[in-house]
This record gives sequence, C-alpha cells and structure tokens, in this order.
Amino acid sequence: PKNICTAVRGTLGSGACGYNSYCELEDGQYRVCKCPPRYIFLDPSDETKGCVPDFAPQDCRLPEEIDAFDLAAMPKVNWPQSNYETFEVETEDVCQQSCLKDCRCTLVVYNRGFCLMKRSPLSNGRVEDAMPGRSLIKVRRLSSVPVENEEKENGQALFIVGSVLLATSAFVILLSATTFILLSRQKKKKDQERGGKDGENDWLSRNLQNFSYRQLELATGGFNEVLGSGASGTVYRGVLPNQQLVAVKRLDNAVSQTQDREFETEVKVIGGTNHKNLVKLVGFCNEGLHRVLVYEFMSNGSLDKLLFGGRGGNSRPGWYTRTGVASSVARGIVYLHEECSTQIIHCDIKPQNVLLDESMTAKISMTAKISDFGLAKLLKVGQTRTLTGIRGTKGYCAPEWFKNMPVTTKVDVYSFGILLLELVCCRSKLEMEAENEDEVVLADWAYECYQEGQVSRLVESDNDAMANIGKVEKFVKVAIWCIQDDPSLRPGMNKIVRMLEGSVQIPIPPDPASFMSTV
Repeated sequence: PKNICTAVRGTLGSGACGYNSYCELEDGQYRVCKCPPRYIFLDPSDETKGCVPDFAPQDCRLPEEIDAFDLAAMPKVNWPQSNYETFEVETEDVCQQSCLKDCRCTLVVYNRGFCLMKRSPLSNGRVEDAMPGRSLIKVRRLSSVPVENEEKENGQALFIVGSVLLATSAFVILLSATTFILLSRQKKKKDQERGGKDGENDWLSRNLQNFSYRQLELATGGFNEVLGSGASGTVYRGVLPNQQLVAVKRLDNAVSQTQDREFETEVKVIGGTNHKNLVKLVGFCNEGLHRVLVYEFMSNGSLDKLLFGGRGGNSRPGWYTRTGVASSVARGIVYLHEECSTQIIHCDIKPQNVLLDESMTAKISMTAKISDFGLAKLLKVGQTRTLTGIRGTKGYCAPEWFKNMPVTTKVDVYSFGILLLELVCCRSKLEMEAENEDEVVLADWAYECYQEGQVSRLVESDNDAMANIGKVEKFVKVAIWCIQDDPSLRPGMNKIVRMLEGSVQIPIPPDPASFMSTV
C-alpha cells in the first residue's frame, strides 16, 4: 500500500507495528515503529512486535492508585480502533480526570466536547497530521530521584557496609546451600512416599497460570465484553496485567460437583497440547464453583463469521484461503487423535470452534486454530443444543450419537466432513431459504450433485472455485467419505490429510446413507 501505516486489517488488528506502538512514515515511504512515552519494545530485535509499558499497571482495587498516574501528551498520534467508551464532557480537564479514575483507561482523546477513552492493547497506532484533538496516554509517575551528593554518600555507605558483610557472606552461603540440599532430599523422599501426588500441581504451575476469579474479573472488566457464547459457556474479552489480550471462557454449566483435582487433571490434558493449529490455553481458574479457561486471543474471530458473514461478491473468502483453513483444521484434529499424549475426541467440530489468526489476506491461505477441544469431560451429560446424552451441535453430530453406538474419533471425522462442505460451498449446512427444496440440506445436495457429475452446481456463482473445479470435486469426494453413516467406512484424519494434499488416491465414495438404511 502507499501508506502501510494506515493499512488496517480488521477492527482489532495489531497494525503495521504491533500493539501499543505507532507507525510513522519517514520521507513519505519508510515505516518507522515507535513506542509511546514510558513504553519499550517487546522485542528490541523486531520493532514490529509492539510495545509494553515499563511500569506496573494501575491496580483497580486501590483508589489511591489514581494519584500515582499522569497523562503524557502525544499530538498527532492516533489509535482509532481502541475506543471502548465515548461521552460528552464540558472541558478537557474533566475528560482527563475520567481517564485517571478509570483503571481500564490507557489513553484518552478530547475532541470538541467529546471524550474518547481507549484501553490496552492499543491497536493500529499511526501518526495522523490531520487528527482532531490530541492523545494523552496514562503513565505511572516516576519516583523521586536523590540529588548527586546524596547518591555519592549513599554509595560510600553501601561500600563500607558491603565490606563488613563480605567476610561473613561466604559462611552464610555455604550454610544455606547445605541446608537447601538436605531439605530438597527430604522433600523428594516424601514426594516419592506420596506417589508423586503433587506432580500435577507442579506441572500446572510451571506451564499454566492459575488465576483467581477476582483477577479474571479485573481482566475482563467484570465479564463485560462478550466475544461469543455456546453450549459450553460464554467467552469474554480480557487483558492481563502484562497487556496480553486473552479470551476468557467461563464454563457456566460445568459440573458443580467436580473436585479440584479432577478439573485440574482435565486442564492438564488441554494445557499439555502444543500444535500450531490448536488455540493455546494460557491459564485457568478453579475457585469454589467457578471453572474458567483462559485462551490466547484470536483477533480475526471465528470461521462462521468469515464464511457466512456476507454472501457473494467480494465478501466471499478466496478458494485458496478456504482450502488452507480445511488443511489446518484437519492437521489439528490429527494431532488431537494421534499425536498428543492423551487422545482427545473433540465432539464439537464446527465453524464456530475454528478461530483465525492475523495472517488473513486475500490471496494466500490463513492459519486456522481449533478451540474448545478437551471440554467434553468438563460438561454435564446432555449439555448440548440437541438430545440428552449427545455432545455436539445439531447438524454436525455423527449418526452413531443417535443409535446407541460406541463413540470414537470417527465422530470428529463426520463433523469435519460437514465443515469441509461448508468451506467448499461457502454456505451453511442447512439453508431453509434455498430456492430449490433439494438444496436445503447441504450434505444431501452435495452427494446428489456428485452422483450426477454436476459438482459445479455447488459453486456456480463462485468464479474462484470454478477456476479450480478439479480440486472442488476432490474436496467434495473427501467430504462424502467423511460423512458416511457407517463409522467404519470413514477414513481416519491422517488419511484425510493425505487425501486433501493429493498424496493418495481418493476412491469413489458410496451413498453416505446406505448403511443406516439397513440397520
């Protein structure tokens, strides 16, 4: 773009220079990333990763913290996507005081009687010469600095005290080290006698943050901004004290009788996963009846908004983007089924549980990540939108859920097949408003088109897909294999990945409903 600083991607993107930073063009063409006053680069070797404050954030629990902060002026610097509250005020001073009193407020702009308060992480920052008003960023006041003479006297005093203590420090260190070794051995012996019962808690503390419920209330502003909700709970936007943006999922209907160790065992399974196509678990809360999971934040939202947010025209994601998402989801499921230490059956693969990262562009595929994996054991039986005893979402559930048959990894294969058809056709699994009755149920219509050799009917209004009709047919064949009513006929996800990549031949699929018609 002519001006990369204003090339905004989405409403919550990090912009050209990362969160909490701002972009400025030098000589009209070269990007320079800068930090606000009292902020430093997150990664000095890569200035595009954004900035973080060099001071402790405002503590919402302490009213006296208001007096510990000032506002630093930043003329012509704007973060247009970070507003969370706008209201009318009489003077700029009232606007400034409102920000200082609000622990969520990171920056404020006063413009002609309106006060615009913004919160972290500040996104899409850039220099705007024509910006109305001025930005005022909240910074913690510096501590008083001693005068030069006091520094010298303090230095001399420290040197004398240090010299006196130096002679005894070696003995103290030796004694402490010996004591530490003896206590460590004694503790190890006790742990072994207990069978290592504290091992899981040690693992959790090393790899996941154990939040208090109060901490998450503060991070989410009282669970104020809803990102989404579903059968498993509600997800809220949150910002941790280190400015990390997170998605906080409150399991409103988690089993209330679940014991602490049972919950943390399941959290351990989820937190122990590590794959680029799975949403990362940052931490959890297990306090009283509160069961909360804290995930990394995915700024481009869920797949359903990309696929069904707008129909036709430029709103439809490109063919290569859709195929990239399909491959990413398939590889993520392979990891859950075959590669992580404890096998996980997702039980609810659907577009709402596929989240998208910031690499979305018009021409190249994006990386998709699966969310809500490992939650099945944390929920009550029957906590779904369908029938008692069934886990998942209507339309994506495999037939065996309804037939009292064993549930295996093949239920995820079936759900992926429905998702794959939605990606190919860029439409929902069920469209009651379809012009033709035979097009209402996508799975039935797709098999009919394939059987009649008219796969192009599925994408006839999609020029991008029509230009790749050979791959469209291949993906439809894979999807039909996935949605076979007989679970034993469905391929494993590992083979499905190879089918999508073209490394194995795809045989002609049978009628998906042929098995259940004989039962």
